[in-house]
Amino acid sequence: MDKNTQRAARLDTATLSDALDRHGLAGQCRSIMPVSSDFRLTGRAWTALYGAAGFPAGTVGDYIDDLEADTVVVLDNRGRTDATVWGDILTEIASQKQLAGTVIDGINRDVSLCLKLNYSVYSRGHWMRTGKDRVQVEATQVPVTIGDVRVCPGDLLRGDADGVVVIPTSHEDVVLTTAERIQETEDSIRAAVRSGLSLSEARTKFGYHQLQTRHTK
Repeated sequence: MDKNTQRAARLDTATLSDALDRHGLAGQCRSIMPVSSDFRLTGRAWTALYGAAGFPAGTVGDYIDDLEADTVVVLDNRGRTDATVWGDILTEIASQKQLAGTVIDGINRDVSLCLKLNYSVYSRGHWMRTGKDRVQVEATQVPVTIGDVRVCPGDLLRGDADGVVVIPTSHEDVVLTTAERIQETEDSIRAAVRSGLSLSEARTKFGYHQLQTRHTK
């Protein structure tokens, strides 16, 4: 992992979400949730865009052979919930290659193997019907949309039990710095309450209610 990926891995998605709000950035992937609340992922995006299958149908893709460890596979199936684009073969290979996880604007199948291998998959749900002959890869390593959020190749993704956030490459330094400050402030509030302050006093002292307020300067 590079330095900023390591920094992101130490932060939860709620804190990163507040930091994104602070800078007016939309990075919270709506309705994209982990198959298991135990799943976590942190890494940089490799993207694929899907479309409806043509005639004859195109391939759903053998892209995984070329991916490197710690990559997050980001699949834009345009929110479709009637056909999968990820299953057990891909999960097994991804786990062997030590990919960071998979994020799908759509659904996956073969949940039991994800759980057995502890391979993190985030999606809109799961169902068994294949995407073969229903969808095809239109392009790879292009900007895609996941849960109403634009994801570009190389963007930083962080996932935990609450969902997934995307940090654009051009903003990652400032977002991570802000998120670290928010985490420090919240830790200070908790410590102050343990030492005897009321929650109201502690929040006022450390400016809790302004932590995620958009920074305009």
